[in-house]
Amino acid sequence: MIIKLTHVALHAQNIGAVSSFYTDYCNLELVHEREDAGVKVVWLAEPGRGEDFVFVLIGGGAGKIRHENDFGHFGFTLESREAVDKIAANANSDGCLVWPARQEPPPIGDYCSVSDPDGNIAEFSFGQPLGMGLGTGIRQDTS
Repeated sequence: MIIKLTHVALHAQNIGAVSSFYTDYCNLELVHEREDAGVKVVWLAEPGRGEDFVFVLIGGGAGKIRHENDFGHFGFTLESREAVDKIAANANSDGCLVWPARQEPPPIGDYCSVSDPDGNIAEFSFGQPLGMGLGTGIRQDTS
């Protein structure tokens, strides 16, 4: 049996604002848009990956209620520590910075996080062993 993750779907109170956040901050692009029974649905994807994996936004529904120790997030990798710092500075100016840029030991690396207009968190990192060919995967300590 072959199983492959193809999408993540979220409700968005203001689908235009949430969609703009992910296109502006995360460099996702619109690959599909429709209306189902009066509800707007958009599919966003990384450039060139619209047939691989999409981020689906469905209009309506409640925003995310984030509790103090809620570390749930969507992770995006960047090409450098400077890119993490730039995202953090932009988010700070826009009033949506959640976790300022910081550095943690491997496999975490450098990261910051930003809140979308509905309260979902996007983490931007550099140095994790995921994405952009920056590593060979997470090693598990078996000792």
